[in-house]
Amino acid sequence: MRDKSIRAFLLAGLLLAAPAVVCVWRMDRFALHLAMNGFHDPFLDSLFPVVTEFANGWVPTALALLMLAISWRAFLMVGLSTGLGAVVVQFLKQVVFSGHDRPSMFLDHMPGLPLVAGLDLHHHFSFPSGHSTAAFSMCLALAVVIGRQVPAVALALAAGLMAYSRVYLSQHFTEDILAGASIGCASGTVVYMLLYRGRWRLNQALDRSPWRRQNQ
Repeated sequence: MRDKSIRAFLLAGLLLAAPAVVCVWRMDRFALHLAMNGFHDPFLDSLFPVVTEFANGWVPTALALLMLAISWRAFLMVGLSTGLGAVVVQFLKQVVFSGHDRPSMFLDHMPGLPLVAGLDLHHHFSFPSGHSTAAFSMCLALAVVIGRQVPAVALALAAGLMAYSRVYLSQHFTEDILAGASIGCASGTVVYMLLYRGRWRLNQALDRSPWRRQNQ
């Protein structure tokens, strides 16, 4: 069942990403950013700052701790997936692609770009998107823990919404969130292979919950 759930998640994520990949390939990045921001209204302006917070670092941390109520394996699935993704994305941001600036540095190239009032726009370290990495690694890990296809697809859609929020809020370009999503999916898949397909799959101690043992 877990094999099917991770496949469903990855397939749904691929279907979400495919049109954006084509647009990044074919369109000017500033024209694409304007197009991706062509749906602003007061409701969405208030919604997406909330949506984007679900991909902040404290959410995966809290979720990983909650997984201890299920098992050590569930805790490690969420914690290692999001942790590995975070390490990779920060290395790429700070070392490899440190010169990539965010949309706020190119506002003169995008006249008429709608911005959310009162939002603090970041300026540097745009590529890849850390929030998108966190969203996809966290949601993929949760899909594996649940082990069912329909929730896996729903979680992929939720991750996509969190990633898109970064473009809607003009904190990232589309290529940033695509790269972040790819890193998140890759990190989650690596940890899945380790915990559920590799040598650790036979470790029964990982299927215990420290909370349950303490309460018995």
